[in-house]
Amino acid sequence: MAPPTLLKVTQKHHHHLNNPFPSAPKCLPFMHGSLSSNHAVLPQHQTFPIGDDFQLNWSPRGGGLLSISHRSQPERSLWSTIPGEAFVSAAVVETEAEESRGSFVIQDGKIISICGQQSVEKITVIQRSDIDRKSKDLELLSGILQSSADAGSSEKLKERNFPICLITGWIFSKKKAPKPGHGDHAHDDPKKYNKFGGSRKPSLAARYWVFLDQKTRFQVGFQVKFGEVVHDVAARNSPRSGGRRFQSTRWKLIRLRKRRSLAWFPRARGFAALSSDEGQQDDSICLPKEFNRVVITYSSEVDEKFYGFGVQFSHMEFKGKRVPILVQEQGIGRGDQPITFAANLVSYRSGGDWSTTYAPSPFYMTTKMRSLYLEGYNYSVFDLTKPDRVQVQIYSDSVQGRILQGKSPVELIERYTETIGRPPRLPNWIISGAVVGMQGGTEAVRHIWSQLQDYEVPISAFWLQDWVGQRETVIGKQLWWNWELDDLRYPRWFQLVNDLRSHNIKVMAYCNPCLALTDDKPNRKRNMLKEADHLDILVKDRSGSTYMVPNTAFNVGMIDFTHPDASGWFKKILKEMVDCGVRGWMADFGEGLPLDAKLFSGEDPISAHNRYPEIWAKVNREFVDEWKSTCRGKEKEDPEESLVFFMRAGFRDSPKWGMLFWEGDQMVSWQNNDGIKSSVVGLLSGGLSGFAFNHSDIGGYCAVNLPIIKYRRSEELLLRWMEVNAFSTVFRTHEGNNPSSNCQFYSNHRTLAHFARFAKVYKAWKFYRVQLVKEAAEKGLPVSRHLFLQYPEDECIHSLTYQQFLVGTEILVVPVLDKGKKNVKAYFPFGDGCSWQHIWSGKLFNRSSDHTTNTQQGFEAWVESPIGYPAVFVKHGSPVGETFLKNLRDLNLT
Repeated sequence: MAPPTLLKVTQKHHHHLNNPFPSAPKCLPFMHGSLSSNHAVLPQHQTFPIGDDFQLNWSPRGGGLLSISHRSQPERSLWSTIPGEAFVSAAVVETEAEESRGSFVIQDGKIISICGQQSVEKITVIQRSDIDRKSKDLELLSGILQSSADAGSSEKLKERNFPICLITGWIFSKKKAPKPGHGDHAHDDPKKYNKFGGSRKPSLAARYWVFLDQKTRFQVGFQVKFGEVVHDVAARNSPRSGGRRFQSTRWKLIRLRKRRSLAWFPRARGFAALSSDEGQQDDSICLPKEFNRVVITYSSEVDEKFYGFGVQFSHMEFKGKRVPILVQEQGIGRGDQPITFAANLVSYRSGGDWSTTYAPSPFYMTTKMRSLYLEGYNYSVFDLTKPDRVQVQIYSDSVQGRILQGKSPVELIERYTETIGRPPRLPNWIISGAVVGMQGGTEAVRHIWSQLQDYEVPISAFWLQDWVGQRETVIGKQLWWNWELDDLRYPRWFQLVNDLRSHNIKVMAYCNPCLALTDDKPNRKRNMLKEADHLDILVKDRSGSTYMVPNTAFNVGMIDFTHPDASGWFKKILKEMVDCGVRGWMADFGEGLPLDAKLFSGEDPISAHNRYPEIWAKVNREFVDEWKSTCRGKEKEDPEESLVFFMRAGFRDSPKWGMLFWEGDQMVSWQNNDGIKSSVVGLLSGGLSGFAFNHSDIGGYCAVNLPIIKYRRSEELLLRWMEVNAFSTVFRTHEGNNPSSNCQFYSNHRTLAHFARFAKVYKAWKFYRVQLVKEAAEKGLPVSRHLFLQYPEDECIHSLTYQQFLVGTEILVVPVLDKGKKNVKAYFPFGDGCSWQHIWSGKLFNRSSDHTTNTQQGFEAWVESPIGYPAVFVKHGSPVGETFLKNLRDLNLT
């Protein structure tokens, strides 16, 4: 009997008319289950060591409670369960995925089975000495470790931090009758439990193992695995208390296989007929013996705020929301109207929503100094909709992650990035002046360069994305995705490169991991798509043919970097680009791997989708390092000769591989979800997630010029965006997707003068930027910071999103982000007792007698902010502040 389809992918690339208000993805209901324990084994409060620095605490209170704490603060819980409620659950659910040109949605289909109830049978502490005794627990532990990414042999086991803690027990589908007033169950609908696993007659059960070990002095790892699903279990053999029959039954661990198929599970031999949880027998259904959902539930305090989750654009704080962790296009509008309506209408879900982002991360930190992240690349959803708990759903049959200990957000970021990785130190040239985004060919660049020289603009580089040539498509002018110099568009290219170099100005270019047909390109030297296809290094579709992925107005082949020959081939392309004089580039895309693709590695396509941007970053980073190692003479010795690339797509470990990030394609608007405000939110949320170096396109990118709906970059928006970006890591312009519709920095005298002014402002704090870049490379701390990072005890800053931010610890920026506004309300934190000095007037803002006496909180004040004089402050008397003010005076800016 054939198994049911557990992963269904629907492509909607070519739908010309779509629902402009798509519904929210269907999902599993929030799972509630009871927890029981073996009272003979766990009769009272006990403490179990985890390594040298952590401990697991068990209490029978309320039906059973587990918590993890650091031995330096044993009374402070880093993670805890909810008394009497299941903390591990699992399910078998059909997965439905829909995709259209980089926009994706994953949702739950038919719920086949749920094991929502849990028992704790035993908690075992395994010491290093147990390795030689070959105990049953050790055999079990070795079996678990065989599938771990960082283990798999007795030698690896010996390297672990002992003691190790192992929690064992059962999950099952029986729902015990709730006791009146018992926890959250008192108000639950019994019918809901009957529908989703609440039958009094148990039908499913499986053994679980929760494995806890110390990873570093400040991180404890957790791992959850299950045995095979058992069905048709008689009620008298319920595993709720470790019944004898269940104790005596022999269970085996799941044999993890290296999957090469699109299905979530092994072939039919891994399936067994199960009875439904509603008590209705359906012999026609064949089910896998493995789960494809893991659910972890644990406690949260009502007033606890959650930050992180990668580069997010609409929210800084996520309590009350369901946060999906899936790499994809951020969307056009993301809820801002009417553009989201129009985008969704013409292209399925392309408008996005508040949660869609290029660079998510399964990581968070809270105002209670709790922090957790998931390892691996499975799709996951963090459900924070309940006030007293967190529920994480992982689309897999197991899960690994880590719990962090830290006394402040700064410590948590340092300890988080110590493991996931930190960016390399950027060369000074990329942070010394403006990166000028230009198109149009050699003469156009020379013309603008001459104008910028007249205005004495400090320039780091010219970024020429159309170096490969440009063509007309149905949506306008687009690049030829064939990564070679177009010497018709850029005649005398090498002379231009040399002339710029003589003024210490670099040339930057553009590429991405996709290749387009170039049969119609008149001056093509190579056909890279055909070359890659011949080498068989492109992503395949289900039939094994080259997957031509729809992207904007044309189809492309994506390079399969899991193929052993792919990265070497693409590095040769990068080498040719650098041989043309290029010293930096935008490494675009990386978020669009189809969910039904077949990779050389055979890995699960959804996990591969989340991992792909990291692989793409790694290829670029390896080339940068390899190129530097092969340089000779001045190029090898001079750090200013280092290469730089920047990208938008990413996942948890991307800071390790990516050198620099930008936030993708914001609208040229003042709106919240996808305009100038969202660029600030993305900058700060990413900074709290390990993305230390980030920036946005000055003025935004996406213009719309439809008969009814028009979004054009206004002069005021461009000027205000310059003011904001003068305080980010990189100060870079972009003409946008429709340059003729947008006001540009070179449009008139006012825009040129303003651009020159804020390029000089950016230059004035270069000395501090160099320090912050070094600090980021060493500690993972971002250049631009949400105030929570430095003032976590100040509750007033918890509600801030885009309103203001810090640069390091010494500069406070309160930008104007609304049309026509000429003043802002600034909040001055005084957690460290400092005063803030206005950089233009010199006025001091400090605590006075009429302000609150709460030393942890500051005060608000309205500040005049006409164009050209944004509200920027420095800590009064600080060396950084004094030097910044002096540099502003020397540049005649004050």
